Amino acid sequence: MSIIRAAMRSAACASVLVLAACNPMAGPGGLNDAALQPPAGGAQASRQVNETIGAGPTKIALVVPLTGGAGQAAVGASLRDAAKLAYADSGASDVSILVKDDQSTPAGAAAATQEAVSEGAELILGPVFAPNVREAGRVARGANRPLIAFSTDATVAGANTYLLSFLVEGYVERDIAYAAERGKTSIAALVPENEYGTLALAQFQQSAANHGVRVPLIERYKPGAAGESIKRLAAARDQFDALFIPEQADSMSQISKELIANNLDAKKVQIIGTGLWNDPRALGLPGLQGAWFSAPENAGFNAFAQRYKAKFGSQPTRIATLGYDSVSLAIALSRAQGGQRFSPNVLTNPSGFNGADGIFRFRPDGGNDRGLSMLEINDGGAKIISPAPRSFPAN
Repeated sequence: MSIIRAAMRSAACASVLVLAACNPMAGPGGLNDAALQPPAGGAQASRQVNETIGAGPTKIALVVPLTGGAGQAAVGASLRDAAKLAYADSGASDVSILVKDDQSTPAGAAAATQEAVSEGAELILGPVFAPNVREAGRVARGANRPLIAFSTDATVAGANTYLLSFLVEGYVERDIAYAAERGKTSIAALVPENEYGTLALAQFQQSAANHGVRVPLIERYKPGAAGESIKRLAAARDQFDALFIPEQADSMSQISKELIANNLDAKKVQIIGTGLWNDPRALGLPGLQGAWFSAPENAGFNAFAQRYKAKFGSQPTRIATLGYDSVSLAIALSRAQGGQRFSPNVLTNPSGFNGADGIFRFRPDGGNDRGLSMLEINDGGAKIISPAPRSFPAN
């Protein structure tokens, strides 16, 4: 497996090495905590799943759900195995990865993080779900340890807690920036009344202001009941040249029918969505043929998945690249940066890093920026119409 330099310009970080990105393909669907959250169930009180990968002096912790429900455990096991693959690919001998089960609970995450800190972990990777990240972050802050988590809930970021996941804010910013580049000046919004919709709407309004785009109408609807909102948008069709719809793929079938019935399908007006639409349930819908959405390019994930399956005999979960990239980054920084390896200045280098899903960088507020492509839905698939950037602007 070839390894290349992180996308960094500064001399201090020029030698950091991370996973190479590959050729562009359609990106994965957007994942959020709710989409990953399995049915509720009591956590199994087991610490026997803890293990250590490697035997080097630099200790890194991986806090993931390995018990507490089949869904959570499957996600955690895939992240753990991705960490093993990253370790093997790196050829590391100077790092130990302390794998800790958070038992799929906030209390378990706090206990696992405390255990890792007590064992000398300098950096915490994980957990996955927002409540667990909050508790793990509280413990990590108390011990002055940085934490790189996998939740998509931006509210848990900050104070030395960084998010590596794909955030709705990043999707929306890429969408609106591209629409503005393509001459769209007035974009209406059709937004579900749920947490994802609220986050997407806030970023939509901010991005529209940043890019000089007018927002003439915002229609919010209760999930599953968008019909009346679509009719009102149709009545005001002359006021906008694009329509932003931050909705889950599995909810788009009925919306697609109503858009067609009201002459608001993607053949009549430019429709814009998020990475959640990179899903067969959305790509095949008649009302979305011609729609745009942002997503990471997926060739790197495909290459990773092939090697993962060859090693473990199963397919990885889609977010397994977060485990691979976080461990690859931690190993690279441990080799290149000495005592400053996990300091805020190193982690938030504005030139960023290169991972399986493209370039990424951590912001000082704990959020992230990612290089995303723009895709257009056609013939039941998605093609790239604007490739993901290969580097971040100097500023």
